Amino acid sequence: MDSPVSPVHSTASASLASLWDEVWGTQPDPDLWVVVATLVAALAVVVPHMPWRIARNAVTIAHEGGHGLVALLTGRTLTGIRLHSDTSGLTVSRGKPYGLGMILTAAAGYTAPPLLGLGGAALLATGRITLLLWLATALLLALLVMIRNAYGALTVFLTGGTFVLVSWLAGPQVQAAFAYAAVWFLLLGGVRPAFELQAKRARGGAGDSDADQLARLTHTPAGVWFFLFHTVSLCSLIGGGRWLLSG
Repeated sequence: MDSPVSPVHSTASASLASLWDEVWGTQPDPDLWVVVATLVAALAVVVPHMPWRIARNAVTIAHEGGHGLVALLTGRTLTGIRLHSDTSGLTVSRGKPYGLGMILTAAAGYTAPPLLGLGGAALLATGRITLLLWLATALLLALLVMIRNAYGALTVFLTGGTFVLVSWLAGPQVQAAFAYAAVWFLLLGGVRPAFELQAKRARGGAGDSDADQLARLTHTPAGVWFFLFHTVSLCSLIGGGRWLLSG
């Protein structure tokens, strides 16, 4: 004789199924004016110096997170990540100081923000707004575990907290606008840092940048790596922008 299913178990199963459908399901695309408005808002943050000076912290989070993720994927031991108030950062990992794993880890920083933006644009193009917000929250929580200084922890906590609040408390229209603004910001904000670094090197600074480390690791000019950074960021912006505007 089959045992009866308890109401608590049935309710929990129904709630999990509903949550699964909400996260993995699709949501309606926002109106085109919302997409354009979020693009303008992202430009207003990325282009002027003062707002960019603050917002660049979010790009640094993605940059250092890229270093950390690729370090783990290539078998290196991730020791910790530090984020500083001048929008710089440092990711420390242990392993061979040469070889493919080290090269990929070093190359991941400047390519991570635009590639994350491109991935976000792909999700939004298929209507998966909720999934994007939840994935971003999960990545930020995972990153928080590896932060090793107070300023970095506060920055990641506030950023992750914003995603949590929007995911749980905001309505569908606000969630859509927030998601599109975040993706536009990553796509646009992923372009500027490599140009800033190139200009700083031209003035004699940033002698131990990612491009310089890659040049030493691969015995190729740093300009080759700047070309890679620019190609990835600009192609991501073009491709991701087309997906967002055509959605």
